[in-house]
Amino acid sequence: MMQKQYKLIISYDGTEYAGWIQQPNEPSVVQTMQDAFTRVFEKSIRLLGASKTDAGVHAYGQVAVFKTDLKIDTEKMRWAWNNALPESIMIRSLEQDDSFYPHGNVLRKTYHYDLFLDRPLPFISRYGTHVYGAVDWDLFEKALRLFEGTHDFKAFYTGDDRDDSTRIIETIWLDLSNPGRYRVVVMGKSFLRHMVRRIIGASLAVAQRDTLSLDDIVHALQTGHTNCQLPTAPAKGLMLWGIEYTVNRN
Repeated sequence: MMQKQYKLIISYDGTEYAGWIQQPNEPSVVQTMQDAFTRVFEKSIRLLGASKTDAGVHAYGQVAVFKTDLKIDTEKMRWAWNNALPESIMIRSLEQDDSFYPHGNVLRKTYHYDLFLDRPLPFISRYGTHVYGAVDWDLFEKALRLFEGTHDFKAFYTGDDRDDSTRIIETIWLDLSNPGRYRVVVMGKSFLRHMVRRIIGASLAVAQRDTLSLDDIVHALQTGHTNCQLPTAPAKGLMLWGIEYTVNRN
């Protein structure tokens, strides 16, 4: 029977998951969704996501595809599938699209990182990081700006699985419009593992510690050797906000 491909846009709270991709002996977003589909429709699928979000990282606009020979209206499929999913995962849209490839023709990915200036209320605390102590926000913004443009991010990602660690950050800026909850917005076509979190962590460290300066970030970018005092920000503050594609996706 002929299979058709479907495109999904998915939102999820990553707190209880070991990331998007399947993990041995740990819950993942993709495995939870695949298992729910099998329970409802008695058919197996394999989801291919556009971004491999890490453990504890959230998503508002994750993009994925799968193929099935199941014959059912797309809205009915979305409704039934959503009803079988935990409250931490929701399929926002589902449409049939045989030509779409989630890794191809990406224009940009947008990530948000939220920072709470005061201790947050319990029901939002898992969606941002509480910043303790004084922060020089002007210095924080200057630190963030150092990462804009094309750089070798060898010192700002985890692992050694990439032959090329050069990436382009299109823009990175600090949104101060929400009192008490600042947001860093980062846009670029491609990111490395823990890259955004290490950028945030390093910038905060420079803005809070007299023992660090902007030169420490510059040195790390130029040499690929990170200062051990430049930490990685917690996962819970990070959210994959959305992914944009060029018009011609074929």
